[in-house]
Amino acid sequence: MDIAHALKLALSTGRVKVGLEESLASARAREAKLLIVSSTCPDAELRKAKKSGEVPIYHYEGNAAELGAACGKPFPISTLAVIDAGTSAILSVETAA
Repeated sequence: MDIAHALKLALSTGRVKVGLEESLASARAREAKLLIVSSTCPDAELRKAKKSGEVPIYHYEGNAAELGAACGKPFPISTLAVIDAGTSAILSVETAA
């Protein structure tokens, strides 16, 4: 799967929360179906975890700037939460470490 394409589709056709605080709030509220965490996420526990509560975590290999670029954004993204994937297949990414 082309993760960059899947991310862009999810952002344009689904519901995605960007940023550490919004992502964690979505996970706590049980809205998020998937968390995507960059290698430079400021939350060390989240970088190591496989799940945040019941939400699976995909560990993006690149840093926050690269995740932002993969999402088509001109700013770094350390973490994002997929609430609704829209027409994207992003929820089928392998989350196991």
